[in-house]
Amino acid sequence: MGSVTGNGRRLFAIMTCAVMWSAGVCAQSAIKIYPLKPPQAAAQPAPAPASTAPIPLATADAAAPTVASASNAWGGERTGSEPTLSDRVVSYSIDADLDAPHHAVTGKEHMTWRNRSDRPVSQVYFHLYLNGFSNAGSTWFTEREVLTAHGRSRGAAALKKGEWGWIDLKQVKQGDSSLKWSFVQPDNGPATDRSVVRIDLAQPVPAGGTLALDIEFLSQLPRVVERTGWWGDFNLVGQWFPKIGVLELPGERGATAPRWNVHEFHFNSEFYADFGLYDVRITVPSDYTVGAVGKLQGEPAVANGKTTYHFMQGDVHDFAWVAAKGYKMIEGSWQGPGSPKVDVRVLYPPEYLASAQPTMKATTDSLTYFSKTLGAYPYETVTAVVPPYNATEAGGMEYPTFFTGEGYAKVEPGTLTQYAVDFVNIHEFGHGYFYGLLASNEFEEPILDEGMNEYWDNRMLRERGQGVDVGTGWMKSLGIVPSIPGFDIERLGASLKNPPDPLGQNAWDRFSSSSYGTVYTRTATAMHDLEERLGTPVMERAMKEYYKRWRFRHPSAADLRATLIDVSGDARNVNAIFDEYVYGNAQIDDSVASIDSDEVLPQAGSWPKNGARSEVVADDLDKQIDKQREDWKKAHPKPAAGAGPFPWRSTVTVRRDGAPVSQVLRVKFADGSSQDVPWNDDRRWARFVFTQSSKVVSASLDPDGKIKLDANKINDSLTTEKNGAASRRWGADAAALVQVFYSLVGSL
Repeated sequence: MGSVTGNGRRLFAIMTCAVMWSAGVCAQSAIKIYPLKPPQAAAQPAPAPASTAPIPLATADAAAPTVASASNAWGGERTGSEPTLSDRVVSYSIDADLDAPHHAVTGKEHMTWRNRSDRPVSQVYFHLYLNGFSNAGSTWFTEREVLTAHGRSRGAAALKKGEWGWIDLKQVKQGDSSLKWSFVQPDNGPATDRSVVRIDLAQPVPAGGTLALDIEFLSQLPRVVERTGWWGDFNLVGQWFPKIGVLELPGERGATAPRWNVHEFHFNSEFYADFGLYDVRITVPSDYTVGAVGKLQGEPAVANGKTTYHFMQGDVHDFAWVAAKGYKMIEGSWQGPGSPKVDVRVLYPPEYLASAQPTMKATTDSLTYFSKTLGAYPYETVTAVVPPYNATEAGGMEYPTFFTGEGYAKVEPGTLTQYAVDFVNIHEFGHGYFYGLLASNEFEEPILDEGMNEYWDNRMLRERGQGVDVGTGWMKSLGIVPSIPGFDIERLGASLKNPPDPLGQNAWDRFSSSSYGTVYTRTATAMHDLEERLGTPVMERAMKEYYKRWRFRHPSAADLRATLIDVSGDARNVNAIFDEYVYGNAQIDDSVASIDSDEVLPQAGSWPKNGARSEVVADDLDKQIDKQREDWKKAHPKPAAGAGPFPWRSTVTVRRDGAPVSQVLRVKFADGSSQDVPWNDDRRWARFVFTQSSKVVSASLDPDGKIKLDANKINDSLTTEKNGAASRRWGADAAALVQVFYSLVGSL
């Protein structure tokens, strides 16, 4: 998903937070740190005796594992020689019929699922995500009430009569046997939550065997409140069918025994599912436009005023679609090295025609960048959907080969609106890699999807030279054209000072929705700084290797860490970022505390000289110093800046409030020269002494702005003389923030 604050509107939240930062409005308090273990490969799972006991559920406090997965996890690395791109665990054949006036879908689902474990399975668990919108007693709604009280979030609409959504199971059959089911709350949510259902099988599925179920269901779409639903004649049909949970095996994402990973539908979480094959027939009124995951099979069939579309897609782990009246479509194509020819479609409402071509360009540009920097795009389609006015919460959502963006009536090059359109579309396409192809667990490890995707999106924007140009009108006429780079925008909203939650914490066990939002911004910032430490070429090689190893599998944060260490050979810097930010909640705040300078003058006292002692009297010394000054001035009628008859001893004191980080201290002298000094130890404070012909007039930590994780960049520098550069710099930044704030207010 684009963000808890809503994609383009996320910029609004970040800038609002930054504008009010000095008032402490966005401050948060620390909460918990997870115990750490050094990275290591998990032992290969040994064969275990078959068990008839029920397979347990992943616990409610599950979060990022610290131990890397086994090398054979999820069947091992895909080599490309296998008959299918992924190890297809599940397949769905679904017939869906949209009742357009009532925004309801009648569905018939035939599902097959392979038991990968070494024991029989007598109970299976399914997600019924739409039940999160069924009543105020769901986990989704109860968490929204608590979390939004401590931070702004999207999905704040109130549902009225006739606007709730749900999934009703009508019948579940295993062969000729009708099965019973019951609702469970794996994460100890309210008993009124019905987003997870347990189905008791008539016949257990043996180890290695296959289960076939036939399910009849009715999905009532909610009025768009978040991610999915309807508005007017627009229907975004996401998380709409009963979907089986993931059975994890030992050595996979920290599991030590088989377990069902099937969490409730939480307010701040998304999804996790097995790879498989989707074969879906969608019947809608013939005057509706349809787009969906996957490739259209043949010509649509028309009968009795309705049209049936047949879509198929293998090697994905979800399926969503859109049906909207009055929608338009533009089509394009793309092809790159190692990829098939990709058909690209943009579906949009007439009022947002201006967004159609920018969405197409952002999508094809993203195909090029992600294929080049991570790995070839393997599918034949990408479909982008622009939601209509009053359905913006359906925007900024991702599914395999299918995503939703945001619409604007006017998009002008070089404007904030252009940046918002590009950012949202790049971000949602990028999910096709981090959520789609890498298939991380968004419940337990949002850092691997939202966070890593946000980082890679900003790299793409950086390569394009694209930031937020906030200079308009009178500012441009005065030559003031402030532009904020993407990583600086991320830093502004990252809540770097005393963050309450580790980045690796799961999606729902958070101090607030604002804290969950920093999964995006703080991860992007942390990975930016890790790239600075390792070097860009090394980081790029590591991320390509991560994609190669883990595509069509389900990596954990520990697997990402292990890959980064393997490629870089730099365990120290990788572990520092992971221990302090992914598994911990450290902060960095280094500052220049003081600059003290004194002339090095002759000293009074008794001094050894030529084997004897010579006493220098203070009164005589003063006269000597005065004479030396006068003689020097006569000899230097036009002295250089800062020059004098005596050298200067300058002491620069720096302080550390938080985690240690390798710093560069740059001091500038009165004569215009400068010197860089490393500060790369763990001292809480340090003093650096410089004895030179001129005194230190300014000192700056991180002078090249590489350390974005520093919570307070203002105290990174200090000057002994009046200098308007700093005030002009911060004044321009403040003006930029205010301009962004009001520009976004106008665009909402």
